[in-house]
Amino acid sequence: MGNQATKSKQRAPTLYAIIAAKLLKGLLFLGLAVGVFRLAGKDLPSYYHHLLTFLHLNPERRFWTELAAQVGNLTGAKVRWAAAGTLVYSLFSLVEAIGLMFRVTWAGWLTIGESAFFIPIEIFELLHRHGSSVVVPVILAFNVLVLWYLFQNRARLFQHARG
Repeated sequence: MGNQATKSKQRAPTLYAIIAAKLLKGLLFLGLAVGVFRLAGKDLPSYYHHLLTFLHLNPERRFWTELAAQVGNLTGAKVRWAAAGTLVYSLFSLVEAIGLMFRVTWAGWLTIGESAFFIPIEIFELLHRHGSSVVVPVILAFNVLVLWYLFQNRARLFQHARG
């Protein structure tokens, strides 16, 4: 039985892909949180204009000017709150990834729960925001895959954590 548990732990390439995606997401959001926190108290409209220039986007287009007005209304406190929320979300993803690495049962259920939570939100976005972006369908497909894979394979993937 011990040899079978060891073999099942070795053969989980989809789990490794999920772990890699969770680690990448956690690290990206951690970097974003640090970057956003560093912007608190700075001249955000100036940074925004420099970003548009760097990206070679026309700051005179209506979308960008409306967004600039919103950026101008941000306070240092709001920016810090956004950074804190982003930090918490990044830590959540990192905890999921580390728990999945060690094949801890609660991490599997936490990941299943998070994926299930976001699926209705992504479906709503697809139905009500008729944008041409491919990002939401890709995220939706990833979350459905994660939910299905972890739920279907929970006994095999996390069997060592049981009694």
